Amino acid sequence: MLSAKPGPSENDLVLLKVEGLVAGYAEPVVGPFSFTVGENEIVGLAGPNGSGKSTLLRALVGAARRFRGSIERAASLQLAYQSQHGNRPEELPLKARELVRLMDGDAAALPPRLQALSDVRLDRLSGGQRQLFYVWAALSNPAPLVLLDEPTNNLDPKGVALLEQRLLDLEPGRAAVVVSHESEFLRRVCSRVIELADES
Repeated sequence: MLSAKPGPSENDLVLLKVEGLVAGYAEPVVGPFSFTVGENEIVGLAGPNGSGKSTLLRALVGAARRFRGSIERAASLQLAYQSQHGNRPEELPLKARELVRLMDGDAAALPPRLQALSDVRLDRLSGGQRQLFYVWAALSNPAPLVLLDEPTNNLDPKGVALLEQRLLDLEPGRAAVVVSHESEFLRRVCSRVIELADES
């Protein structure tokens, strides 16, 4: 039986500190918002559509505008990011294993379900298969902090179970921020879950 990843200990490094963040595009859409992410922690961001979960994540990688507040990273912190919509397959004429290598992951370490599809081009995979490779590639990157935006989209139950186990087996010293509207998924894998309210 799976159990949620425990939170960080007192000695774990704080990888990310967000204080009073207000973010958006032409106008603010989320915030003010404050939280921290420590080593060995999986933080879930939950909330209904329109609550600004994806915008918040995009602000952390500089893809959304920061209107107010601060984002502090640990020195030399690297991020791996899986966006909600990903690249269109025609933009990445790659085999699935090549995507993993592009993200500095080890294609030889793929689980059997993905290994069997690793020589198939991304544009020839189903939406769920392609999504699982996008998420797996981000998790295969050695960056200490991984940001996942709706990683369960289009996944079948076996794909979700595979993803849950991968998150719970995240290497020591690493952490993840996971955006999802699937509250049960977040409950199963996260050290803690932060709720964002729809303020529209």
